[in-house]
Amino acid sequence: TAKFTSALDIPVEFVEKNVKLRGKLHHVTEKGLEVEHIPISIPFITSIRRKWQSKGLLLVRLAGVELAPSGTAWLQRELKPKQIIWFQLLGREDLALECLVLVNKGRFLSMCLNEEILRQGLGRTARIEGLHHDSRLYWKLHKRLLRAELKALKKNKGIWKEESYSEIITDRISNNKFVQTLKQFVSWLRSSIQR
Repeated sequence: TAKFTSALDIPVEFVEKNVKLRGKLHHVTEKGLEVEHIPISIPFITSIRRKWQSKGLLLVRLAGVELAPSGTAWLQRELKPKQIIWFQLLGREDLALECLVLVNKGRFLSMCLNEEILRQGLGRTARIEGLHHDSRLYWKLHKRLLRAELKALKKNKGIWKEESYSEIITDRISNNKFVQTLKQFVSWLRSSIQR
């Protein structure tokens, strides 16, 4: 296949058939993963072609996942630059691709990042953009994502973590207006004594 340097380069048929593509991760941002597409082709021809191919990154978003800020931070820690990932096309919205993203974990295992984010409680399940909500694939994937989210909810992980009573009391005390004013007065008093 050709090297895709923009979401608009990818044929509609690829998106409709939910084709899996391979890519090299460059950056994790709040908008999604910036990935360089690696076409699957014959090695000799690839080395000749590589010299003339343009450099462009695809914006890949985790389909069906509304990332929490902690989810973005987790992705930045877990994924390494230049890491090879597979992304299954589910939809295209403007210049972004809605995908199921797979990362190899060992020789025969792969992890679906969409599910893992939800399993860790680092995001919420959202509508899968690009897939018709009445299709079998939509409901199959949505059910998988909801199951992953439910695991985090049951285990009180990430955004589902319930605060303990002492954490709630400490938070309320520190956010109390009187306590905040008292802290400001004490810091002002310390600074004026040190002069």
